Amino acid sequence: MTDERENGEDVSTPLLEIRGLSVSYRTRGGTVEAVRGVDLDVWPGQVTAVVGESGSGKSTTAHAITRLLSANGSIDAGTVRFGRHDLATLSEAELRTVRGARIGLVPQDPAVSLNPVKRIGDQVAEVLRIHGLATRRSAPAEAIAVLDRAGLPDAGVRAWQYPHELSGGMRQRALIAIAIAAQPELIIADEPTSALDVTVQRVILDHLQRLTEESGTAVLLVTHDLGVAADRAQRLVVMFQGKVVEAGPTHDILANPQHEYTRRLLAGAPSLTTAPSRTAVPAPKADTAPLAEVRNLVKEFRLPRAGNGARTLRAVDDVSFTLHRGETLALVGESGSGKSTTARLVLRLADATAGQILFDGADVTTAKGARARQLRRRAQLVYQNPYASLDPRFPIGEVITEPLRAFKVGDRASRLARARDLLDRVALPAATLERRPAELSGGQRQRVAIARALALSPDLVVCDEPVSALDVSVQSQVLDLLAELQADTGVAYLFISHDLAVVRQIAHQVAVMRAGRVVETGPPEELFTRPRHEYTRQLLAAIPGGRVPIPAADTTTG
Repeated sequence: MTDERENGEDVSTPLLEIRGLSVSYRTRGGTVEAVRGVDLDVWPGQVTAVVGESGSGKSTTAHAITRLLSANGSIDAGTVRFGRHDLATLSEAELRTVRGARIGLVPQDPAVSLNPVKRIGDQVAEVLRIHGLATRRSAPAEAIAVLDRAGLPDAGVRAWQYPHELSGGMRQRALIAIAIAAQPELIIADEPTSALDVTVQRVILDHLQRLTEESGTAVLLVTHDLGVAADRAQRLVVMFQGKVVEAGPTHDILANPQHEYTRRLLAGAPSLTTAPSRTAVPAPKADTAPLAEVRNLVKEFRLPRAGNGARTLRAVDDVSFTLHRGETLALVGESGSGKSTTARLVLRLADATAGQILFDGADVTTAKGARARQLRRRAQLVYQNPYASLDPRFPIGEVITEPLRAFKVGDRASRLARARDLLDRVALPAATLERRPAELSGGQRQRVAIARALALSPDLVVCDEPVSALDVSVQSQVLDLLAELQADTGVAYLFISHDLAVVRQIAHQVAVMRAGRVVETGPPEELFTRPRHEYTRQLLAAIPGGRVPIPAADTTTG
């Protein structure tokens, strides 16, 4: 990093300086003010974290910087100074010289941010060619190098794959590769690690930290994970209802929060709290018959040809476990460890290569037709993404009653009554029945997804990363809800998560997976305090929030 930037300013001045920023959205119901009078500075060589719950305006602020707001959004007031430019007033042609080359953006949702019909390597190579950093001949090899820098394992193989062939975490790392390809001065990272397990999260954040230290790159980190902010950011900005309610050095704010909202956020953060476990139901006795039993399960996939020819990936390798009624078994591990594939095999959404799956004593490993249908009535799934798992065309009443209609349970009146009861159970008003998914927040959508999963009174619910896309306050509410429902109904949960801080609060048993195998199993307190396997110790060491000591009293006092 040179001593002066292109406009001759000293590096002691902010790289990005926002003053009085106001942003609104035009809706059918009128104008919604999303950001109101925000002041924010980002310094060279520093990470500035913006935290707040869903709807606080943090992502809108980030997108307003490069004017990537949705079509109904507009900047109403304020300045966005970046070097010699006011980005709020630049023309589109001038903005194109800044976006990508000088400011890189890591979007939140990898499922919709990558081109589904282009290979991953081609998408990274395109950035290098557009900004004159590689030729058509050299771009493919350099793209692989960038993917490797972003932490994507086996980058040469992944470069030949399409987005749908990668896990959510791998897609997120591909987006990070695209953002850092041109080595920009500022990286805006909008929830860059929300889909990543703790070890990969650490790799990505370590890389962003190295960029700030070695080249003076600034990072504006938008996150709902206060543990990540506590570990990585030099400065913290807390937003609430479109305004900045507190800002300053991270350690000062975490050690002595001044605003009540900041204190609430800290109290609700799993990695920064010592709150008691939510598992209100005691673990079942070992001599009771298991609800689900997995024996030596194997699942293999064919990989695309690369180098020496076709390859086979053993995604699940000799996995065995048991799950009892009223129990929560958590499967944890890195992205690609096989935990979600294992869950799909248990639900018979995919066929096992080898092994056995027993449900309530019956072998369902190869169940087809009526037997598979009966299993799906008793075992339901809550997906990771509350924004993509609900049909946007249907009102919520139809979404919740869809399983009842599919299995011809009851008549229209009884199904509607069941939907009202389920909404009450998940603490949503009856008026929600008439609304559509787009009218609900992420937390409300996830509550609807849980209500739908409970419609048939299943014995087992598979929760595949059910809170990873939610901010800490809503995440806490959903976890409390899951624990209450288990206490009331005795439902069993197979809980898939990369967040060990969450797992510690919700699980009776934890199975740690690595490269398709279960390497350690045990109660959470035993696993967290006396881990036997080196990989488990690595996962625990990677939990964010441990670098900055937070006095317990400061997160709860008013």
